[in-house]
Amino acid sequence: MITSQKHRVLFVAYQFPPVGGVGVHRVTKFVKYLPQHGWNSTILTVSNPSVPLHDQSLLKDIPAGSLIRRAKTYEPGYGLKKKVSGGQGTGKKNPLVSAIKSGIRAVGNTLLQPDSQVLWHPHAYRDGLKILKDVHHDAIVATGPPFSSLLLGAKLAKRTGLPLILDYRDEWDISNAYWENKSQSRLSHWIQTRQQHKALNAARSILATTPSSAAAVGEIAKQAGSDAVASHIYNGFDPDDFPMDVSLEKEDFGNGTSRFRLAFIGTLWNLNSIEPVVTALEMLNQTSPAIANEIELLLAGRRTEEQEAIVDRLKETAVAVSRLPFIDHTQAVQLMRTADSLLMINSDLPKTQRIINAKTFEYMAAKRPMFVVAPEGDVWDVVRDLPGTVLCEPKKVSNIADQLSLLVEQHRCGVEYSSGDWNINRFHRQQLAGELASLLNQTIRQESQSVSRFRSLFMGHDVQLDPEGN
Repeated sequence: MITSQKHRVLFVAYQFPPVGGVGVHRVTKFVKYLPQHGWNSTILTVSNPSVPLHDQSLLKDIPAGSLIRRAKTYEPGYGLKKKVSGGQGTGKKNPLVSAIKSGIRAVGNTLLQPDSQVLWHPHAYRDGLKILKDVHHDAIVATGPPFSSLLLGAKLAKRTGLPLILDYRDEWDISNAYWENKSQSRLSHWIQTRQQHKALNAARSILATTPSSAAAVGEIAKQAGSDAVASHIYNGFDPDDFPMDVSLEKEDFGNGTSRFRLAFIGTLWNLNSIEPVVTALEMLNQTSPAIANEIELLLAGRRTEEQEAIVDRLKETAVAVSRLPFIDHTQAVQLMRTADSLLMINSDLPKTQRIINAKTFEYMAAKRPMFVVAPEGDVWDVVRDLPGTVLCEPKKVSNIADQLSLLVEQHRCGVEYSSGDWNINRFHRQQLAGELASLLNQTIRQESQSVSRFRSLFMGHDVQLDPEGN
């Protein structure tokens, strides 16, 4: 077995570069900065990911000393998945075809629990055991979604005896409630409740991305009979992604560059619907068409057909709309830094007050004012004191319209905010990796103490502990 002076952690992460999208960054940045805190990383990921987005630019963050094992999945390609999903568009559809697709989805959702990525497990489990046998590791971190990765981490931990940390990038029940094409039957709910409890009982520690999410997952762990302690580590930003020696000129996407640009970068779907913003812009167009004419809404990223249909309503207004597809991370950062205001949305749905979209922290690093349309909750708490932040509840559409009108007036007057006013160092990815390293150190220390106690009891000796438990 290969050993090294630094500790080593195995990340079980289906989503890892060159897979793109916001869900990739958390583990990638942990892997980048953990060596500065005494930990090297091994990543168990997928060789043929069935995903919609790829971003080769993220590979630059993987440091020397990292080991990557890519295991095959039996999932169909994403193109086939998309055809079967059918979408939720407003166009005319063949009822027979729609019924067949719906039937296939129902069968797939029932058989593949908790998600289709469970088809990655046969090869991933085998390859995971091999790398754990060949190279010394001190702990396992399994991150989800997909939540089948948490089950895989639990299985590897049980087989090897290594301590397990479960990292909930999203909450299991919230994701099931709102994911596209993820209608959950009572049987599926029963199965997945048992699966989640099994994973929680295998864990030594639990991580979430917000205080409220940590409390919610911790309560589920208690119900499962788990002793694992839940805490949170925020998502964050990496200053290396925001270099100072670049031009920060607005790019023209067909609507000029003089308008007030409200930019949203990311995926638009039912969990962060743009409906209240569009409704507010329609209202503004009726009451103040001259102001509406000075607004450019820029959208960059994937959008569901339902969201596209909502945005289409702005064709009947004076508001300029620029739509871009998914762009790589470097381009996304450039758009953030050149926007007049950055739009952050959470839909007004049960439990969404616990969500802080990972993109929020990169918005901070761009040091541009944020226009937040979200239920009052964790996201309000982390952005409310930042320069230029506007906080709106989704249901108060007239207030959204009024605040947009005010921002346009400020844009006319040339209002700007000093880049030195952003107090955001606590969200630096390097510091957050240090928090994970501290948790890993604590976990393996507790594991070592447990083994020592067991050995002492097994040998018939009393265990002497100092006041610190050592």
